Amino acid sequence: MPTLRTYSVFICHDWEYSDEYHRIREFLDGAPDFQWQNLSVPKHKPLDTDDMLQKKLRDQIRPADVMLVLAGMYTARSEWMDWEMEFARRIGKSIIGVKPWGNVQLPVVVQENANEIVGWNTGTIVDAIRRYSPRY
Repeated sequence: MPTLRTYSVFICHDWEYSDEYHRIREFLDGAPDFQWQNLSVPKHKPLDTDDMLQKKLRDQIRPADVMLVLAGMYTARSEWMDWEMEFARRIGKSIIGVKPWGNVQLPVVVQENANEIVGWNTGTIVDAIRRYSPRY
């Protein structure tokens, strides 16, 4: 079997809603024939300043192949998630919105920024990561 490519993924999420973040990581870890590297920023230290956190986020987003955005309605209220998506767009990263299971509505900010919005399903998420990652 040929060596699998490792995809670098930044997961844009709200630290207050980390259950979805952990579940998406489990999805990707368990996906067959798929290797990935998680470039997401873990919950920040309270002593970090906004400038320090922005630098950490830029350093994590730059090498990512794609950005996944967990598109719960809380996303509409997260200034950091807005900032992350805006930065990703500015540097030419593809953004994949992931609609949480059971959600009917999606935040406008995700609809406006995502290249594609996929359902809460391992196969559709992995397929989108492969489609939107740069080819080397």
